Amino acid sequence: MLATEGKLPSLSGAEKRRYVRGMFTAIAPRYDFLNHLLSLNFDRRWRQQAVQELGWERAPKGRYLDLCAGTLDLGVALAAQPGFRGRVVGADFVQPMLALGRGKSSGVTAVNADVLELPFAACAFDGAMVGFGVRNLADLDAGLAEAARVLKTGARLVILELTTPTWWPLRGLYFLYFRHILPAIGRLVSRHSTAYQYLPDSVLMFPKPEELVVRLEDHGFADVSYRLLWGGICALHWGTRDAAR
Repeated sequence: MLATEGKLPSLSGAEKRRYVRGMFTAIAPRYDFLNHLLSLNFDRRWRQQAVQELGWERAPKGRYLDLCAGTLDLGVALAAQPGFRGRVVGADFVQPMLALGRGKSSGVTAVNADVLELPFAACAFDGAMVGFGVRNLADLDAGLAEAARVLKTGARLVILELTTPTWWPLRGLYFLYFRHILPAIGRLVSRHSTAYQYLPDSVLMFPKPEELVVRLEDHGFADVSYRLLWGGICALHWGTRDAAR
């Protein structure tokens, strides 16, 4: 989920990379528990909605990529779909997170790899997903370019990411929780002083949903669209790898 308030904007790409890796290594043992607790268990439902947008039914025996996979929950959700007979590769550059996810599903293979430098051939996957991970990338554009590179023409990329509600009654409650209650609970349970302050900071700095649409189109995705979940707390984006790029 990234730096102390005011620190994140000053981090260079390399500094952010080091911070993110160190932070997730530190909070890995309590990561799943806190995800479910702090989202009131809605993260499970959001992941299911992301899987539904992937369109895996087009190639049920295909090969799919879970980027910024963490403890592999999104890949596990795909592997558990009735009728899915393919393989899921979960890639993340934080080894302790992947280690905690191993064993959740025999249908998911964990690969310790940086999304900015994926060790896969071009056009290797029938689809890809990212759950709550793209805002942690040191270079968003490089990450989207790599995702496009490893996808087959016509394959879909789905991105599930936190955002901020625009409707003011909900927005006010959201920021009260996001800025004060969530960091306090996160510090108490994770025993990490800045990780759950990084969460609201990184969400606020991430491109707005309509801006992410443009970034996806710039990197070779067509028919890009999105919908907001739960009043705008989350955004679910999807786009198809364009044959022309």
